[in-house]
Order: sequence, then C-alpha cells, then structure tokens
Amino acid sequence: MYSEFDLIRHYFIRPTTGTVLGIGDDAALIAAAGESELAISTDTLVAGKHFLADTDPRSLGYKSLAVNLSDMAAMGAKPRWALLSLTLPNHLAQENTAWLSAFSEGFFELAQQHQVDLIGGDTTCGPLNICIQIIGEVPKKKALRRSGAKPGDDIWISGFLGDAALVLAHQQQRQVLETSEVTQCLPALYTPKARVELGQRLIGLAHSAIDISDGLMADLGHILEYSQVSATIQMNAIACSTVMQKYLPQPWAIRCLLAGGDDYELCFTAPPENRKEIDMLSHELSISLTRIGKIGPGKDLIVKDRQGKPIIMESKGYDHFHS
Repeated sequence: MYSEFDLIRHYFIRPTTGTVLGIGDDAALIAAAGESELAISTDTLVAGKHFLADTDPRSLGYKSLAVNLSDMAAMGAKPRWALLSLTLPNHLAQENTAWLSAFSEGFFELAQQHQVDLIGGDTTCGPLNICIQIIGEVPKKKALRRSGAKPGDDIWISGFLGDAALVLAHQQQRQVLETSEVTQCLPALYTPKARVELGQRLIGLAHSAIDISDGLMADLGHILEYSQVSATIQMNAIACSTVMQKYLPQPWAIRCLLAGGDDYELCFTAPPENRKEIDMLSHELSISLTRIGKIGPGKDLIVKDRQGKPIIMESKGYDHFHS
C-alpha cells in the first residue's frame, strides 16, 4: 500500500514547463513579473481525520488558515491571497448560522493579522471538508527549499514541539492529562502560530526549511531526502513545554515529541557561522529558536537520548493513508 508521498510521486508528478519548482516542497513556485515568484500551496482538513466533528468552529476557521500560512512561512514567502472551498453538511449550511459565523470570524481574525485577502473559492453540500489554497510572494530565486541542506549545517526548530499531540492523545482517550495541562496545551492544537515573519527573515540565513506538520522526524526526513544528506539530533535539546517535560521519557510522550505532528513550527538548517544572527533573530521576534543537531553526509536520521543511545521509532510521523 502506498504511503501518502509515494502515492503522489507515483501518480501525479509529471514534467512541467514554466514552473520554477513543482510538486515536492511546502509550496510550488511560479515565475511572476518583476523580482518576485509566486508561492502556491493547498491543504485539506477533513472532519474525523484531521479534526473532531465537534471542534469549536472559531478555532477551526483559525487553524484552517494557519496550516496554510505555515507552508508560506516554510518557503520564506509573504502570504497575499487565499481561496476557500467548504463542503458543509446540510445542518451546518442551512440550519446553523452560528457555526458559519464563528468559523468565518476565526478565519478572518488570522487573515487580517497577516493581511491575506480571501479572493474566491467554492461551497457544496456533503461531509464537512475544508480546503484552502494560499498564494504568496517571495523574492526571485530566494525561496527556502527542502533541498538546500548541506553537511555541517546546524538543525534548528522554532517554538515548542509535542503539545498538540499530547492534548490530542487526551481527547482521543489514549492518555489522561490533568485539567490544567489540557488548558496549557489546547492552544498548540487549535490556534498554532504560523511563523510567517520568521520564515521571511530566514532568507539569507538558512539553507533549507520545512514546516513541522506531520512530526519532526517525518518532516526533517523530507529535508534529508531532497538534500541527500543525513542528520543526528539530540532529543534532550528539543525545546518543549513543562507539560511535555513531565511525561518524558515515557515512550508515548517521546512519540508525541518526535512524531506527533500538528506542531506547525519551522525546522530549518543553517551554517554554524550564522548562529549569532539567528540567536539575535530569536530575541528580536520573541520566538524560541533552538539548535537540536547537525547535518552530515549519508542518508540516515539518528535521534539520540540523554545517554547518547539511538531512539528506535516504529513510525516517524503522521501519514494520511496509514493513520
């Protein structure tokens, strides 16, 4: 059975003409007039697959745009326009105007923060499904890509990882968190911070970048694949919340940290000589930026525990066709 990315590679990658960068990164790049390229990406959220059907609609509207903004951040692009396609069950489309009102309020709250215009889309009736296409601009030949990592690069992450996966495990009754811990972790799941400004500021500092949507190991693995390099990371160097620290090193918490997904932080690589500038950027933007490992030659991804022993993971992250 194909994985999500094997399916795309097998059936949908074909030669393109006039495309700067096609399928395989966080966004495609298309040449535009002047000194910019267009960055274009799309994401689909399906009820029961990506979110619970009773999720607060305002949070859902916010998050549906945030996950797309995160793709723009990973490319270093300035998001400009969005198209929204909604498939709505009849009871939401016809009978529950409060749901649509709250959803749109959440969506436009974030859109206004980033000066993104909603320019079109589509609506139809059916099982709840949210699809957003986002278009941004990035300076010509300056976009951050997955294919730029070089041996010797530092590996960095923004923010804290794993909280969204922790609270999702609680909601799905796979684990039990304290009420205060649920309250602390919920924003990571429902209102993730798209690191748009950070992505733009990393142009010229980072060699490669990706947003962490499917889990650190899976998404860093994409950088390794496209850059043809290896990586060694130290688990104890990964920035995480006090809630996550409480449950580590239990195996289920390690899975949330390394492979849980839904983080929507940036993972990027940069040469060691840029450490000081990146630390200054962290202070300027008030965002935690943490070095967690190094890029090397070869192809392997090795995660070491506090004792320096490799951590063996059955799954490296979320796969839409195996979850």
